[in-house]
Amino acid sequence: MDILPAIDLKDGKAVRLSKGVMDSAKIYSDEPWQVARRFEELGSKWVHIVDLNGAFMGEPANLEQIKKIRENCNLKIELGGGIRDEKTIQMYLELGVDRLILGSIALKDPQFVKDMAKKYPIAVGIDALNGMVAVEGWAEVSTIQATALAKEFANAGVEAIICTDISKDGMLCGVNVNFTEEIAKESGLYTIASGGVKDINDIISCKKNGQIGGVIVGKAFYEGTLNLKEAFSIL
Repeated sequence: MDILPAIDLKDGKAVRLSKGVMDSAKIYSDEPWQVARRFEELGSKWVHIVDLNGAFMGEPANLEQIKKIRENCNLKIELGGGIRDEKTIQMYLELGVDRLILGSIALKDPQFVKDMAKKYPIAVGIDALNGMVAVEGWAEVSTIQATALAKEFANAGVEAIICTDISKDGMLCGVNVNFTEEIAKESGLYTIASGGVKDINDIISCKKNGQIGGVIVGKAFYEGTLNLKEAFSIL
């Protein structure tokens, strides 16, 4: 199982939100690249980056910070937020990003995602509230079940599915292991749990499950409730 520490970018700063609400943003660093370097020092192989402004705007909005992160660490970068077309995918890959996350567009145009997955390293981001898919920076909740959307990409060449329980995101209340397991079973894909990680027990629960390929760690690191070095050591 992989642990992917997260950097959420808002107005060029590393922040964390509570339940995806932009006004809840708490700033943790004015220099996100320094956070990425710290993740590398602690033993991470990946960094999970979300361009929050981009998710709302539908286009890249924190490009300079993403460039700085790429230039200052050797981590593999998984990036999402505002990626809606092939040109943006190509731009980020040329920049040195290793995997792109397609979220809102996966619901609105699943064929586009399947086409892109045949050519590029693509992950599908499925964010859900009460089991229903949310899009546009979580500002809209659809009538589509998250498990149904996951099944749509079962044999599409997608590298990973990242599933987030919005109700738990940034709340330090524990991972929704059952939800992640359902997504993994429906898709048959490498599935990454996101939202709610509090401490080492969450890492252990995800690892023990056996269906979960990775887990994203955000606020637990920033607030000090999870020792990231210890988390990597138990893997």
